[in-house]
Amino acid sequence: MKYIIPVLLLLAFAAKAQESKEFVIDGKVKNKLTIDLASLKNYKMLSLDSLVIFNHLLERKRSIKNVKGVALKNILSKVTIDEASPKKLSEYYLVCTATDNYKVVFSWNEVFNAKAENNILILLSFNAEPKKTERNSWPTIG
Repeated sequence: MKYIIPVLLLLAFAAKAQESKEFVIDGKVKNKLTIDLASLKNYKMLSLDSLVIFNHLLERKRSIKNVKGVALKNILSKVTIDEASPKKLSEYYLVCTATDNYKVVFSWNEVFNAKAENNILILLSFNAEPKKTERNSWPTIG
């Protein structure tokens, strides 16, 4: 496989997570591309009513509602890969690195040939599920 594009994502699920105002697409591309929040408004915005977040054991961690984002596929379609043969693209992979240095790796085919057309999103906004308040075990007096 070939290393192609590291991407800094705007994802921030935890309240203490750092938020990025831009990300860079570079690597084996003809022209490096910097995407900021303002330029994301030029892409088709996708909306989801809700999205469940699972941990590594496929246990439900939380859900987010009113999700708005841009498909990574649409952003990457603006980048010209420095590869003469389209058949070779299936050998490429993308490394997405968040501001806290968390990394996710996708194959070219996962991004561009998956059944779900917009399966990987750059999230711009969402509402986190409210934290459940613990009930006070002390009896209420008066």
